Amino acid sequence: MTTSTTTLARSDDAAATPRAPASPATSTQLDALESEGVHVMREVAGEFERPVLLFSGGKDSIVMLHLARKAFWPAPVPFPVMHVDTGHNFPEVIAYRDRTVAELGLRLVVASVQDAIDDGRVVERPGGSRNPLQTVPLLDAITAHRFDAVFGGGRRDEEKARAKERMFSLRDEFGQWDPRRQRPELWDLYNGRHRPGEHVRVFPLSNWTELDVWRYVERERIDLPSIYYTHERDVFARDGMWLTAGDWGGPRPDEPVERRRVRYRTVGDMSCTGAVDSTAASVADVIAEVAASRLTERGATRADDRASEAAMEDRKREGYF
Repeated sequence: MTTSTTTLARSDDAAATPRAPASPATSTQLDALESEGVHVMREVAGEFERPVLLFSGGKDSIVMLHLARKAFWPAPVPFPVMHVDTGHNFPEVIAYRDRTVAELGLRLVVASVQDAIDDGRVVERPGGSRNPLQTVPLLDAITAHRFDAVFGGGRRDEEKARAKERMFSLRDEFGQWDPRRQRPELWDLYNGRHRPGEHVRVFPLSNWTELDVWRYVERERIDLPSIYYTHERDVFARDGMWLTAGDWGGPRPDEPVERRRVRYRTVGDMSCTGAVDSTAASVADVIAEVAASRLTERGATRADDRASEAAMEDRKREGYF
């Protein structure tokens, strides 16, 4: 298997110092969520030998990294970040990822789907989507680097299979998830015990909603990739979504391209991540838009979740997040 590791030095204009947590007298729901996330980060750092944080440059992983910085400030984040790279990424997001890694002096591990295809470990799928192909390079990277805890940005409000997850989710020696092995989590006590070869997926944002994430981004003044705000983009319609052209192969001859004002609620493989019509140019605009929405961001913009009623759960059983 092939993964690459990059360490970049901190630049002079590194990201802003994390804001101190609020005092109990001014505690809010966001403070409670933040406190829980920071606690989980510290628990993992104290209990596991080789944690890693999944970081794609998407909003949830950005907030998760922000929590990690708060958890260990003024020391640096004590574990690397990893991106499972499909090769079909939005350029704005990859630029953000690389800039953040450089500014914060993080160690970046890249698990490449293209490398897995080249090595014959996975086979390119019809239609160009590589999202389902991420499982093999993810598990290979976990094995190669001997990661025993993997932070993911999954939230229970996104999808019903993710709603079943505990904060600490045990994976067997094959990286697979068995709902029957979920452990009780009473109060703030988490069970990270695992046998050799097993690992634990950790979800610090489990109890957050999309609206919580955006309100936290506003409060903490967290910079996000421009793709999350309104912009003009050439898109085409497929299966009720606005997709963008790219190396993955779209559009088809019968799918006319048009220029529209759109933004992305979530980002992933270009072949299965749709844009939404939007004029939201600021965080406040996005918060108002999300508050009025009746669809989760995955339900509205992720084609791979529409394959079947159990699409996400099937992938999770195979080792996907």
